[in-house]
Amino acid sequence: MNKVFFFVSYLLLLASSSPAQTAPDSTLAADTLIVVDSTILKPVLPVIEKKDSVSRRPKEDTNWPLEVVTTPGFSWQVLKRHPYFGFGTAVIKNEVGDIRKITGKESLFYFILLLLFIFAVLRQIFPKYFSDLFRLFFRTTLKQRQIREQLMQTPLPSLLLNAFYILSAGLYVSLLFSHYNINPVQNFWLLFVYCCIGLSAAYFVKFLFLKVAGWVFNAEEAANAYIFIVFIINKMIGIMLLPFIAILAFSVAKVYTAGLVLSWCLVAGLILYRFILTYASVRNQVKVNPFHFFLYLCAFEIAPLLLIYKALLVYFK
Repeated sequence: MNKVFFFVSYLLLLASSSPAQTAPDSTLAADTLIVVDSTILKPVLPVIEKKDSVSRRPKEDTNWPLEVVTTPGFSWQVLKRHPYFGFGTAVIKNEVGDIRKITGKESLFYFILLLLFIFAVLRQIFPKYFSDLFRLFFRTTLKQRQIREQLMQTPLPSLLLNAFYILSAGLYVSLLFSHYNINPVQNFWLLFVYCCIGLSAAYFVKFLFLKVAGWVFNAEEAANAYIFIVFIINKMIGIMLLPFIAILAFSVAKVYTAGLVLSWCLVAGLILYRFILTYASVRNQVKVNPFHFFLYLCAFEIAPLLLIYKALLVYFK
């Protein structure tokens, strides 16, 4: 019994002494705890107010009746009362400006195409006449008299090419008048008609004069040869002026100047060539002095053209 009492007393003694022993142990445990590093704490971010990006309802009350939903114009009324789009504002009216009128050269372009078309049709219909014409003009054959007789026996292509020369040369002269501001009339096409009429009248009078002179002086063959050469050269002038007419009609600056000078050289060269051929042809049949022939050229070639030009200026001034 003494041993049991002693064992129980020993246990009670241990139980009473255990709280006093835990105090030092708790402080020790507190000293050995891991200190938390303050650098790994999350930073405090500023509070950012979120803005709504969607369209909001208008603050003002529109007081729409519910019956509006059933009407056909509801979609337009919604757009008209939209707070961010100005469908309901007044329409901005643009100032009415002056109407710009552009006057081009379409008619001149189509007329030049018409001239090219006429030349192509004549070239296809009368190929032999054109072949003989170029052979005689460039004197590439010795049978010139025979070729001349063949050409004189085909009056229809000759007449058509003479008319083509009147159109081509008339348009060329009209372009020159317009370039140098020599405008008897303001309308270009009316000026073109007058130029064609003037050229036709000049060569018709010349044809009649040569016929009458050949009959009076009994030199009909020489007169016919002279007339033939004059109209042959005219036909070639009408054909060769086509590219220069296009240049004068649509080019500007240096190209226009070059085309103008080259066309003058071409016409002057062909007229000089015509004088040489006519003098050689007439000299073989009629004895004529070169000085007398020069006087004839001044009186019946150059003077009539100057008189016609002066008459046009006086009449249409």
